Amino acid sequence: MSSYRTIALFSAIASEMKDQSKSLLSKFTFNLAHRSPQEYDQQHFIGEFEDDSADPTKLRRKVEVAARSNFILKISEKCPCCKCSKRWQLAWLACIGFLIVFGIRCNIGAAKVRMTRNFTDPWGVVHPADFDWNPSVLGVVEGSFFYGYLITQVPGGFIAARFPATTLFGGAIGITSALNLLMPVAVNSGYGFAIVIQILQGLAQGVAYPAVHGMWRYWAPPLERTKLATTTFTGSYAGAVVGLPLSAMMTSYVSWSAAFYFYGICGCVWFLFWYFMTFEKPCIHPTISDEEKIMIETRIGHCSPVALRFSNVPWKEILKSKCVWAILVANFCRSWTFYLLLIHQLAYMKDVLKIDIQNSGFIAALPHVIMAAVVLLGGQLADFLRSRRILSTTAVRKLFNCGGFGMEGLFLIICAYVKQSSAAIFCLVMAVGFSGFAISGFNVNHLDIAPRYASILMGMSNGLGTFSGMICPIVTEKLTKYYHENGWVTVLLTAGLIHFTGITFYAFFASGEQQPWSEPPDEEITCKATDMNMKTNPQNFNTSGSYGTVDSTSFTPLTNNVGQIMYDKQSEDSDWSYYQENTDNEPEWPYGNSSLTNKNFYDGY
Repeated sequence: MSSYRTIALFSAIASEMKDQSKSLLSKFTFNLAHRSPQEYDQQHFIGEFEDDSADPTKLRRKVEVAARSNFILKISEKCPCCKCSKRWQLAWLACIGFLIVFGIRCNIGAAKVRMTRNFTDPWGVVHPADFDWNPSVLGVVEGSFFYGYLITQVPGGFIAARFPATTLFGGAIGITSALNLLMPVAVNSGYGFAIVIQILQGLAQGVAYPAVHGMWRYWAPPLERTKLATTTFTGSYAGAVVGLPLSAMMTSYVSWSAAFYFYGICGCVWFLFWYFMTFEKPCIHPTISDEEKIMIETRIGHCSPVALRFSNVPWKEILKSKCVWAILVANFCRSWTFYLLLIHQLAYMKDVLKIDIQNSGFIAALPHVIMAAVVLLGGQLADFLRSRRILSTTAVRKLFNCGGFGMEGLFLIICAYVKQSSAAIFCLVMAVGFSGFAISGFNVNHLDIAPRYASILMGMSNGLGTFSGMICPIVTEKLTKYYHENGWVTVLLTAGLIHFTGITFYAFFASGEQQPWSEPPDEEITCKATDMNMKTNPQNFNTSGSYGTVDSTSFTPLTNNVGQIMYDKQSEDSDWSYYQENTDNEPEWPYGNSSLTNKNFYDGY
């Protein structure tokens, strides 16, 4: 009876909404009101509709959130650029968020050239240095960001697994943007205040990457994980594409503080759109289509209703897992070069290649332009190889990661000994461009081996990557201070050799198979089960080691279930019921020739 009381509550809430809210909520409440008890029970236990969503109070609060977001949602529904599926809308919004937040990281690198040196603007006016900061102080100011960034990585992963990841991600970028508006005031007050702001920004941004993986746990079907995740991560590298030249241009033509204000305002505006347009799970999104919601939930399958606590995370198994350490080492290696170029590339252009700051910003963006394109291409190609069973998930991850690392390391070593500026720029472009393929390797691998704990694993791997980001600026400043151009040779050689170390470790120990410890024990699942509760069939995770988690999830009843319930295929509007795998390991869709069976729809277009 509680199910029907919940349905009645929805009807009462919908009738009391304002006229502008009704149009968006009607689909959501209609779908609930027209479900049979079997449909409701299944939706209650399969995919996103877990135990917490059955609480009338919590459901009412979620509906009220949807009502508050009515205005912006109505605008987005009418906008031609927002006609894509909701999971792809989420991916592109997150991509823009990363673009802004990584552009913020470029601000200090561009500003320091005018802040701490005599500077000639494009009109020939010489501006004396505003601050007498030596290289050691600059290294500490730049590196202080990573002290805060490191602290919140693992806690951020756990929080993202325990609480709504979309809220956590939006809050991280919103807080970072607000703090960026305070940076000019902090710098003028002394480098100590600048260090404090950098640490606070690091604390806020530390939860962003783990939150993204926590978000995709509910939104990304297995065969779209690489595409959706790499689309999101493209914003990280496109952020440098836009941030480096834009920050350099505003520093040259306006002032060193202009970039801080610009990105701070952009981030705050983005936060408003993110807050009103995104939802934790498909089942509580008021404007998602029925076809997309059903497809996502059936493809992802059962999500454990067991609340994640620190005590039930298999920490021992995680730390003993070789494939986890393969991801950690790969993230450390990639982060070294990424932060090296993000922070010091403009200085390298000026000191070694003798390129002025107003021109170096655009040239420095070239490698990241290529990388952003390669990241998108790599994600599509990786999922194509997996979905067509050309290569296993493990083989795809190793091929893309080791291939990307190998080419990047090779071109960095060549760049160390090249003297001509055009040849050096070409080597940098090729090195950074090829590294984009590695994002379809280690950076998505968390979702393969442990979807439930993907945000925690991302926090751990990004934490180790952050450690390299902390020591890289200090090492680089020391080497370039005392050895000048020869110091840059050592810096580039070190980066190349670090990548070859990552290749070796990842090739031996990486895996694309879901690990045995990645789901809670059966007794934890059954403690909240009813006769309609289902658990995933382990055979779909292909533990024999061929194609990894590429199959659609099938459902088999627990030992206390009554019978095997299958989809009723008698009509396109048939009741919700569970499906059983065909011999080709693909589910039989109950919608005939509807959009669910359309390949273009499944790809998100």
